[in-house]
Amino acid sequence: MAQPLPRPHPRPLDGLAAIVTGAGRGLGRAEALELARLGASVVVNDFGKTGRDGSGEASATPAEEVAAEIRAAGGQAVAHLGDVADHEQARGLVRLAVDTYGKLDILVNNAGILRDRMIFSMSEGEWDSVIHVHLKGHFNTTHFASVHWRERSKAAGEPVYGRIVNTSSEAFLAGSAGQPNYAAAKGGIVGLTTSSALALGKYGVTANVICPRARTRMTEDVFAGFQEPGAGELDALAPEHVAPLVGYLASPAAAGVNGQLLVVHGGMVAVVERPKVAAKFDTAKDAFTYEELDGVLSPYYAGRPANETFAAAEVLGLKRG
Repeated sequence: MAQPLPRPHPRPLDGLAAIVTGAGRGLGRAEALELARLGASVVVNDFGKTGRDGSGEASATPAEEVAAEIRAAGGQAVAHLGDVADHEQARGLVRLAVDTYGKLDILVNNAGILRDRMIFSMSEGEWDSVIHVHLKGHFNTTHFASVHWRERSKAAGEPVYGRIVNTSSEAFLAGSAGQPNYAAAKGGIVGLTTSSALALGKYGVTANVICPRARTRMTEDVFAGFQEPGAGELDALAPEHVAPLVGYLASPAAAGVNGQLLVVHGGMVAVVERPKVAAKFDTAKDAFTYEELDGVLSPYYAGRPANETFAAAEVLGLKRG
């Protein structure tokens, strides 16, 4: 029998309705459980395919099991078997939340797949499928949720409550040699988030994006070489350590947080600033020539690392096994 979830009192998400996509396993599951613990009624979405590359038969079992776990612990949850990359199925997901709970307040986009390949080996299908699920999937649910919030705001004549939490990855920040499709999709999600934050703020909606570091089915290759914690030690890469930040961003306490990118794992949250100008050069004439650019840029880059990205092991503070 499931044990009741430990709950804060008062619960910050009481009376709010949430959707979490890709919530049958890993990060999405941890996020759905945390939102429920904080008081939200949850629609647990998962297409239920067994392969992390999107292969296998669709199954309602993962979503239904998480929804049942929430209900057994005293929360409210319904399952949704659907592909968020399909425009009409995403519409149905938002409609299910509204029909079941009377409204939608929180959207957490987490669903995704992997089809890793080096850029010179990647097929068109491998590129399209990852962009389709990650980037279009985020767009589809955000589109229908934003329509709902805009209509409610106009009917009420005032802002409503709306929270979007999207999922990107440090693969777009640091590069990932074998994941050009994934890195591009995750970069696109950041752009989608900042655009949505600007467009929806006047309706009372915030949109933020996280780059989680967690050991899940999706990242088993990434963290395969890192030492796992011993008995009684904190697992900094457990998905459960990401979920509290999602709960915070979904809460009234984060009303002033909008258009932000945050990296999170274990006991660390890093706020990432927008890109800054590292150096600036002005021409001595009206416009640059090739020769002048060679004269200023070549010395600037001389001696600098060809690829100035951080080392994952160093930033994560982990040791390879």
